[in-house]
Amino acid sequence: MIAYIDPVAFQLGGLSVRWYGIIIASAILLGYAIAQCSAKKVGFQEDDLVNLLIVCVIVAIMTARLYFVLFHLDYYSQYPAEIPMIWQGGIAIHGGLLGAFGMGIYYCYRKNWHPLQVADIVAPSIILAQGIGRWGNFMNHEAHGGPVTKAFLEQLSLPKFIIDNMYIDGQYYHPTFLYESIWNVIGFVLLIVLRRHLRIGETFALYLIWYSIGRFFVEGLRTDSLMLTETIRIAQVMSIVLILVGIVLIVIQRMSKQAVLYRNANVLSWPGRAAYPKKGRR
Repeated sequence: MIAYIDPVAFQLGGLSVRWYGIIIASAILLGYAIAQCSAKKVGFQEDDLVNLLIVCVIVAIMTARLYFVLFHLDYYSQYPAEIPMIWQGGIAIHGGLLGAFGMGIYYCYRKNWHPLQVADIVAPSIILAQGIGRWGNFMNHEAHGGPVTKAFLEQLSLPKFIIDNMYIDGQYYHPTFLYESIWNVIGFVLLIVLRRHLRIGETFALYLIWYSIGRFFVEGLRTDSLMLTETIRIAQVMSIVLILVGIVLIVIQRMSKQAVLYRNANVLSWPGRAAYPKKGRR
């Protein structure tokens, strides 16, 4: 007997509270708690990260939805009332990342913080939140790969509840949400372990590279990709671009005589506004 998970966790009056929203919110809160610990060690105040998180999350949600809607204009132009219904799924991570990065850079400029140092602090939290957030797709029975057999899923030694919920509309599918989730959690561990040995900006660069490599290959298995053309997937193009950005950033930091190790820096100012502070404690 198949144990099918209802996307709705519970009813609150006339409001349906979905697992998707619960998981996304939990991922954000856990990521925030981890980033807050890192920020305090550097010298940031608790309110600093709270305020940054609030503005970046709000912008990220809006741009993630806008990114998705722009590539489904034929549908949403007919049903505009559905545009804000993000709890039903339909947000694009790359759109959210672009929005959050843009707002983060602007916020750092206003606060006179070094954007790459802040990016290094939050990068492990971002990839962990992405890994957890993929389970929201699982609860919504979306973002899966192509058809497979039940025997294939059983060979992967997956728990029964995952196999059961990969049975959608009479067919079993690749659990691409799980592939990406595992890849991202491994990336989180790597970033946390390596960060103190890297220069400012390199943790964020490594995040871009690691996440994008995994996303590129997982995206090739999915059946619901946003397409640039009939054969080119937008997420794969974005992944290649972000990998190149990460590589260039590492090269620049390795060539820079001003770049310092992450573990040796207190709160750094926006580049060019002031000299780097003296070596901080760890």
